[in-house]
Amino acid sequence: MVTQFQITLPNYRRGYHLITGTIMQSLPELPESGLLHLMIQHTSAALSINENADPAVRNDFEYVFDKLIPERDPNYTHDTEGADDMPAHIKASMIGPSVTIPITNHKLNLGTWQGIYLCEFRNYGGRRNIFGTILS
Repeated sequence: MVTQFQITLPNYRRGYHLITGTIMQSLPELPESGLLHLMIQHTSAALSINENADPAVRNDFEYVFDKLIPERDPNYTHDTEGADDMPAHIKASMIGPSVTIPITNHKLNLGTWQGIYLCEFRNYGGRRNIFGTILS
């Protein structure tokens, strides 16, 4: 069986945000077992699963990605949408638009220290849509 749904996130500032709770509150009833696939429908933001306990991890993610992919590089040719736009596309491609999580006993089977991140790469990204698919 396949169930599909959409989640619209509120505006988030640039950064790496734990959205596990928001996702879980937005889910339909989960089957006993299966897979949840989430895909963000944007090219300048990404989804990831990573550390959910220490906020310093999210700060370090931002530090590393901003160092690897700086804004205002004079060699970017796609620059009409602002200094943060092209770097946002590159970062989103590196992390990826989707995550897949096993469902076990009607619950997401994340590890103890794992959470779902919204990786927002734009200064003013706006509301983001996530499309979900449950396979059971």
